[in-house]
Amino acid sequence: MKKLINYKDEDYLIELKSLLDSIDKDSLANAILEIKQTFEKGSAIFTCGNGGSAMTASHYINDWVKSVNVYGGKKFKGFCLSDNTGLLTSYANDCSYEKIYSEVCKSYLSKEDLLIVVSGSGNSPNIINAINEAKTIGAKTLAILGYDGGQAIKIVDKSLHVPSFDMQICEDFFMIFGHMVMKSLTNCKIVKS
Repeated sequence: MKKLINYKDEDYLIELKSLLDSIDKDSLANAILEIKQTFEKGSAIFTCGNGGSAMTASHYINDWVKSVNVYGGKKFKGFCLSDNTGLLTSYANDCSYEKIYSEVCKSYLSKEDLLIVVSGSGNSPNIINAINEAKTIGAKTLAILGYDGGQAIKIVDKSLHVPSFDMQICEDFFMIFGHMVMKSLTNCKIVKS
């Protein structure tokens, strides 16, 4: 029988499996718990990121808001700071790209809310500034990070570190995390066929 994937494709799967085995389960559980506790007390959850991480941050909110409502009949106060193109570009133009999220945090975040940043490197100035602004406001901060965690891992309240310098592998786990949170929020079971 002809092999369907080539050697490099198989290497990718091996690397992804190795990463899954290496994830710190306590950090994973604590990150999920932080989101659940924020949701249960009725506080808002905000996400943001750059590039693919911005799309992941948006996907988190899409899944969590819809699923909590559809499967649980409850409201989930979730907002992705990356989703409003007009607002982001006006801040980038009038202030600076480094302040696109921190300026929005000033308008949206309240004490007891949760800011979740998603970042491969953990070093993007707009992410660092958002974390610092959230902390000034009194909101909690959680970072979902790859690489070595960068500067973000040193300043957030809690983090989930994906120990890989391969951005695509990091992004795969970022999405897995979002889906795990969704299932935890809604008590959805894994369906076996």
